[in-house]
Amino acid sequence: MDGVFVIKGKLQEIYAQRSLVIDKAVQFVLALLTFYTINQNVGFMKAAASPAATLALAVICTFFPPIMTVLAATAVVLVHMYAVSIGTLAVTAVVFLVMYIFYFRLTPKMAVVVLLMPIAFAFKIPFAVPLAYALISAPVCMVAVACGTITYFMMEYVKKAAPGLSGSGLSGIMSEIPAYLKQVFQNKEMWITIVAFVIAFLVAYTLRRQSMNHAWKIAIAAGTIAYVSVNIAGDMALGVHTSYGMLGAGSAAAVVIGFVLELFFFAVDYTKSESLQYEDDEYYYYVKAVPKLSVAKPEKTVKRINGHRETEIMDTESVRNRRAARGDGRVEKDARLSGKRSHSESARHSSRTR
Repeated sequence: MDGVFVIKGKLQEIYAQRSLVIDKAVQFVLALLTFYTINQNVGFMKAAASPAATLALAVICTFFPPIMTVLAATAVVLVHMYAVSIGTLAVTAVVFLVMYIFYFRLTPKMAVVVLLMPIAFAFKIPFAVPLAYALISAPVCMVAVACGTITYFMMEYVKKAAPGLSGSGLSGIMSEIPAYLKQVFQNKEMWITIVAFVIAFLVAYTLRRQSMNHAWKIAIAAGTIAYVSVNIAGDMALGVHTSYGMLGAGSAAAVVIGFVLELFFFAVDYTKSESLQYEDDEYYYYVKAVPKLSVAKPEKTVKRINGHRETEIMDTESVRNRRAARGDGRVEKDARLSGKRSHSESARHSSRTR
């Protein structure tokens, strides 16, 4: 584990030095994955779904705040819905408007969550996002999680039902709208997923804030068990056909991501924890102090032999041991020499006395 913490320290140093470049690179990758996911699911307009358009939008969004990527992704989805039918466009626009009224009011800084949810669904690890934000954020981010989940299921429905949504005329549009709303908002799988996200999030968030030892590990395990249990219960009660294999694999991936986040954000040494008590004029305070876990980087010393030979890299600890050994030898040698000198001086003194 010491090597892992050394790598963690090096990564933190690199990020501290290159934070702006790294942030923009991550933002570019996130935008690229977002537009790619949209185009793969609802890429009905060929011009908007082309690789050149996807790359150009990702590059442009990189130089703006993340909320601009959310707005651009919404615009791309609406363009593709227009290619399907006017009714689909109208319903999707209204749903986005309602969602973003709550989104912009409650979680305007959670744009990344809205973008990550469809990507996580595409990679079959949807629970990774709620679990990660349960460990590092607050419950208000569940608004963004719900918006991202609804967006994904809307795209899934349009992807499957696009051939039947191409009605023309006013009567065709009016018949499409209630069918679209019914299919999206009566989707049992979507609501079970949202309920599972909320329950698992609250379980993990509550436990990771406790002062007990290994709180983050317990929170990760309990949140994952709650998520799997709610999905299985919903499958049995409502007849939603859940793939248990994908559910288990996605949950396992979320657990791994949770442990990685614990390594970077909450690495502590519980063996050195202390319980403290102090008081002021009004209160008594009982505090549990747990030190952060850190490992000193191995030191290296460079010794140049001569101008023609290569530089030799030696470990600092071995150099110290060699110096200590040479020092002990010198002390013994000095002691022997001082003993011989004192003996000779005493002999000289005795001869003079005679």
